[in-house]
Amino acid sequence: MAREKANWQAILAMSIKPATSRGPFRADSLKSGAPYELSRGHPIYCAPTGADDTGPNGLGFAVLSSDPAVERAWVDPGIKLSDDTLRAPDVGVGLGPEKPGWGTVAPTLAVEFASREQDERDLQTKIVELHAAGTRWVWVLRLSGPRRVEVYEKGQPVQSFTPGQRLLAPGVLQNPVPVEALYDRDAAHEATLHNLLQRKGYDSLDAVRDQGRQEGRQEGLREGDLHARRDAVRAVLLARGATLSDARAAVLDACTDPAALGRWLALAATAPDPGEVLGR
Repeated sequence: MAREKANWQAILAMSIKPATSRGPFRADSLKSGAPYELSRGHPIYCAPTGADDTGPNGLGFAVLSSDPAVERAWVDPGIKLSDDTLRAPDVGVGLGPEKPGWGTVAPTLAVEFASREQDERDLQTKIVELHAAGTRWVWVLRLSGPRRVEVYEKGQPVQSFTPGQRLLAPGVLQNPVPVEALYDRDAAHEATLHNLLQRKGYDSLDAVRDQGRQEGRQEGLREGDLHARRDAVRAVLLARGATLSDARAAVLDACTDPAALGRWLALAATAPDPGEVLGR
């Protein structure tokens, strides 16, 4: 127990960053999966997240990654901002191409989910470092206290958005993101569905339903036309004394080609031996 306590104290001591000095660690010395970020060479321990805080990460990622304008988005992507600074935003949108090792292109949009245990000093440092590396927006969803999203846009004053309002990232996202879609399951699913439908060319679920009804009507009209053509062929053959065996009736009923039925109808009316139209 004492040894475990000593280990934790060592980790915490390493995670305290001096204000000006640079630490000895470099991004390339960390391996994927290590529970650390780096800020100017100083390790920052990233503790496991409580169960009540992990849900929004997945919901937010689903909403953002499904946006029709988004080509790449990741959860906890390790981004090498410089040789001694490695950051992993909770969600990153607009990253560079996938490749082995750490990413080297800062996301255009980064999202942080700040729980009650959030180290505010480190969060603000992380935002500054991301902005310096090229990130335009950092959205911080506050999970403690009233739900709200703080938008840190590079070069602009911080703005706060509350449920009922929408977040914009022009040039990165096609659709506005409702604040509640970043943490509320139903709102996130609705926004994700809307995005996925747009990716398939539908503006909304109602548009899918309308197309289905229209296709149903068209299919009904087509089937009605085929049925009428088959009945016409049958009626003319019977009127001319041709007998429809079960096999011939099956051939007629199986035909779904309007042109073929039209030809059969003309032959049934004009052929010297109408019994030859469908074969005896």
